[in-house]
Amino acid sequence: MTDPVATVVDAARAFLGDRITTNTGLREHHSHGQDTQPPVLPDAVAFIETSEEAARVLMLCHAERVPVVAWGAGTSLEGHVTPVRGGITLDLSRMTKIISVSQPDMDCRVEAGVTREQLNTHLRDQGLFFPVDPGTSLCTLGGMCATRASGTNAVRYGTIRENVTGLTVALADGRLIRTGGRVRKSATGYDLTHLFIGSEGTLGVITEIQLRLHGIPEAMSAATCQFPTLRDAVETVIAILQTGIPVARMELLDDVQMGACIAYSKLEGLEAFPTLFFEFHGSQAAVTEQATQAEEIAAGYSGRG
Repeated sequence: MTDPVATVVDAARAFLGDRITTNTGLREHHSHGQDTQPPVLPDAVAFIETSEEAARVLMLCHAERVPVVAWGAGTSLEGHVTPVRGGITLDLSRMTKIISVSQPDMDCRVEAGVTREQLNTHLRDQGLFFPVDPGTSLCTLGGMCATRASGTNAVRYGTIRENVTGLTVALADGRLIRTGGRVRKSATGYDLTHLFIGSEGTLGVITEIQLRLHGIPEAMSAATCQFPTLRDAVETVIAILQTGIPVARMELLDDVQMGACIAYSKLEGLEAFPTLFFEFHGSQAAVTEQATQAEEIAAGYSGRG
């Protein structure tokens, strides 16, 4: 352990106690995400429970020029959480408070370590849900903001960028700032909220998030459609979007991707064609109408379900 790191660890123990550690097993756990990059061990791991603690650790690291990497759930597939220069990994997974939920205003404020799954379980009885779905329910909302996460339902609900109205961020010098707020529209001052979204920890560590919520739809329906060529599938997508059908999810896999899925699932005898996957949300009547309209458009481009 280098001297600057030792200085930070010793100083941080005054307020974190044993929640800052140089344990080899924990360092190994925080050495990589779910990507294929070579692991790199941090020099220490700090388990943060409040925004103020995050700010204090960052201030110490800044003073000693010690690198910091924020950690949520470690689900990154792109090397975001690998501490390539060592230093301190700031683990926010214990920041799991759902601070407030406003059912009438359809918004909530949460700590950065709350996962999509935890939030939607909490919201279910109130008829609300958070729609942004990057492909795993285990990712933290702080990580989703830091990486500007999206998903297959962005076509209707938008990405994380469109669903965040405010943040609390710990800066390197130890300051805590709040950006945005609960209002959906504001033309006052700089749009710092969207500056931090997608910044991947380079501007500060996100510790709290103000989120927009949506009502749980009465009905949901899924459908698939195969096409003879990729161009036919793409033309179908364009036509559906131009028609204004409010598709909730839409994803396209070409024949190579479908072939890989078929091989992985051991579904022998199936041919691989470019395939569109749909999901429709709304009332039962609306969902039926949306699916029928999409089917008619797809049929015009030789699509078959």
